[in-house]
Amino acid sequence: VQLQASGGGVVQTGDSLRLSCESSGRTLSQYAVAWFRQAPQKGREFVAAVSRGGGRTLYADSVKGRFTIARDNNKNTVHLQMNSLKPEDTAVYYCAADRVIITADLSTDVREYDYWGQGTQVTVSS
Repeated sequence: VQLQASGGGVVQTGDSLRLSCESSGRTLSQYAVAWFRQAPQKGREFVAAVSRGGGRTLYADSVKGRFTIARDNNKNTVHLQMNSLKPEDTAVYYCAADRVIITADLSTDVREYDYWGQGTQVTVSS
């Protein structure tokens, strides 16, 4: 599966952005999908994940209550709605897919994800 992330940009503190992750090739419904981010000089960190059917989600504590992950399997797309953005949210955001059975637990481990998009830059100014 090939993933394409989009929707990043430059915004101010408190603004919102909606990131999208589209797949080409295989249907995305076979995969759990997550968003990770990487700030300069830092490692890649987990942001949010959604199960294959969309019924289960998982969030990093730092984004809980502000970010929402959702998927539309008919459109092979996963979105990350980011509200109340803070300067510390500034990073390159990557979407990733993990081919799992439908009942599998969601993973926060970057090593579990086999397919990655190219990343989209989010910059939040104070």
